[in-house]
Amino acid sequence: MVKAQIRTEDLKLWFGENQVLKAVNIEIHRKLITAMIGPSGCGKSTLLRCFNRMNDLIPETRIKGKVMVDEENIYHPKANVTEIRTRVGMVFQKPNPFPKSIFKNVAYGVTIQGKLNKSETQDRVEKSLRDAWLWDEVKDRLHESAFSLSGGQQQRLCIARALANNPEVLLLDEPTSALDPQSTARIEELCLELKSRVTILIVTHNIAQAGRISDYAAFMYLGELVEFGETSKVFTVPQDKRTEAYLTGVFG
Repeated sequence: MVKAQIRTEDLKLWFGENQVLKAVNIEIHRKLITAMIGPSGCGKSTLLRCFNRMNDLIPETRIKGKVMVDEENIYHPKANVTEIRTRVGMVFQKPNPFPKSIFKNVAYGVTIQGKLNKSETQDRVEKSLRDAWLWDEVKDRLHESAFSLSGGQQQRLCIARALANNPEVLLLDEPTSALDPQSTARIEELCLELKSRVTILIVTHNIAQAGRISDYAAFMYLGELVEFGETSKVFTVPQDKRTEAYLTGVFG
């Protein structure tokens, strides 16, 4: 039996007095795509951000339980948060390139780590842009501003920036919600291509998208993980009436 890449144990989270996650237990499978679905405010994005400790940046956050990444508790007092965020990359809802050139955006992570020389950095940038299906579109304009790219290109640039750190896991928080249908299709195809190399978790409000690209689906409601399993089973024979109601559009 393959060990889960990410595993939570009775994970609970509060923002101030407001409990947002309630005893979540989930196992995320290696090199597959897991979609997290549920109505707005149910805790999907909060759970996603637990996996690279992004919630640490929010004041008055309190967490109980464990988050294991490759059997290492990333909330252990001695855990290296910078290393965790290198291993677990993240792409946000709206493309957020840095106000730098295309090249410097992708090279940012490896540059601040200082582990690669100039030639190695150039190779890493090219590989990451190729992996994000962007190289052919930008190879002659690497030193132009990242803001010169279209929205879909900017989002693929953000994926390339995350890939440059050679992450084991890629967290995608509604990565296509601000994109047109053509750019959305490109990102979905890219996810399917990337899953042979990296474990992907995607938060999406688009149920059809979850059905198209995910291997596993997690349905959340009011801070609880209501149902988790293979997407084909969750979508066709949900075990919980709340899952069925959400999937059939009774609420959302």
